[in-house]
Amino acid sequence: MPLLHLVPIFLPPESPVLARLATRLGRIFASTVAVRTPRFDPETAFDGSRGQYHSTRLLAQLLDEPITNEGRILGVVPMDLFIPILTYVFGEAQLDGRAAVVSLFRLDNAHYGLPKNDDLLLDRLVKEATHELGHTYGLVHCGDTSCVMHSSTYVEDIDVKSEKFCSACLPAVRLPRTGRA
Repeated sequence: MPLLHLVPIFLPPESPVLARLATRLGRIFASTVAVRTPRFDPETAFDGSRGQYHSTRLLAQLLDEPITNEGRILGVVPMDLFIPILTYVFGEAQLDGRAAVVSLFRLDNAHYGLPKNDDLLLDRLVKEATHELGHTYGLVHCGDTSCVMHSSTYVEDIDVKSEKFCSACLPAVRLPRTGRA
């Protein structure tokens, strides 16, 4: 069974959202999920001029983390992420690689001045984590608006899509057709 490493960056490892994310991702990817602390300094990814963290720098640090050949590594951060050509990103992944990173920041209703909704936050996080991990299996954005691999520019796009891979994307992640994925 493949191993997925969840790396909480600026989050406590015992965070309830991480535990719930681990359970859901374990089912989706038929994987064992282990939470582990980072072995790097994430502050080096901070861009003071933007007040955000450069997701590509975090991704590079995650790629230096030692994991098994079959394993994947997913960093989860509460801060806002960006890449230089975009104002923000929900996450980033190494295409056909082993590492990805996702941010809770813009997935949280509080960012939009709306009432707290932990279940909605978790659903959004699961979809974005699954999406970014899909990229690590070589998947690109999908035209099927219900597929988890459909591109999400706005949080509303995340709310519309499923946490599941469509029939065209599913074979790339080598998951069984039964179950939640």
